[in-house]
Order: sequence, then C-alpha cells, then structure tokens
Amino acid sequence: MDKIAGLKEVLTLDPKNSFARYGLAMELAGRGSTAEAIAEFDQLLANDPDYTPGYFMSAQTLADAGKRAEAIERLKTGMQRAVRDGNQHIAGQMQALLDELQR
Repeated sequence: MDKIAGLKEVLTLDPKNSFARYGLAMELAGRGSTAEAIAEFDQLLANDPDYTPGYFMSAQTLADAGKRAEAIERLKTGMQRAVRDGNQHIAGQMQALLDELQR
C-alpha cells in the first residue's frame, strides 16, 4: 500500500491522529504536492495546536511555496508554543529559519 493511502486510511479511522496527519503532510510535501501538504499542516495545527514540529515543517513548506509572510507568522506562533512547553531544540530550529526568512 502506498504511504499516502495508508496514512489516509488511518485518518479515516482517527481524523485527529496527529502523528498520521503530520506524516501525510510530510509525504505530500516531499512529493511536491505543496498545497495539499499545507492544507494537512493547517488541519494538524487546528486539531492539535501543541504539535510543535508541525509549525516548523509547515513554515518550511510555506516558505518553499513563496509564502514568506505566512511562514514567518507560523514560526512566531510555533516558537511561542515551543518556549512555553520548554522545547528549546525546536524553538532554536524555528528561530534559525525565522532569521533566514527575515534577511
């Protein structure tokens, strides 16, 4: 079974499965289906606003799609959540991408 089909099947059974939704978004992004990937990241963060890796990877996908301002806003929100949760590693990654986008 194709990865995307498998992840969609999981999401049919459990639409709020953050791990599967993140995996689907990543797989779509990797295949160049940027609009679909962004939609999945948006759904992920709507369902689970504390899933901090989703902020980083969705910001990266937005930036790759030329949506720099949206990527910056996504990073700022994600950094706030990461710092609040004490996740300095992902906060540092987001800060590095933010610095790059703001140059």
